[in-house]
Amino acid sequence: MDISHPPAEGDEYTFARTFDHEDVREFGELSGDQQPIHTEPDELGRLTVQGLLTATLPTKIGGDLRYIARSMTFEFVEPVYTGERITCTVRLESVAERDGYYDVESAAVCTDEDDEVVLRGEIDGLIPTDAFSEAT
Repeated sequence: MDISHPPAEGDEYTFARTFDHEDVREFGELSGDQQPIHTEPDELGRLTVQGLLTATLPTKIGGDLRYIARSMTFEFVEPVYTGERITCTVRLESVAERDGYYDVESAAVCTDEDDEVVLRGEIDGLIPTDAFSEAT
């Protein structure tokens, strides 16, 4: 991920991942979300990925950017299953430079292999200005 320049409105960052059964089981243990859809495979041998596990895709991008979220809103549009490659794109919708940080609003969209939206999100937060001075 290229973080060699300060954030600007319109910048986009992408990350893709395929969740497996072990990811779903570990997240279930950590979160306590042990619903049967997360523990018992369906007729195709898949588990349904927890919504908040899917939401780790935009948070991974945020971590790379040193983005400190103040608020996050997610809409879980379609289920995600183990074995599906999910691609997340975070777009910076607004960026305002403040004293020591950038005030950032962003939108996240996660899609499956058929390019169908599975998650939409809005994230409001800040990125320290030194996150980009260190990257150069």
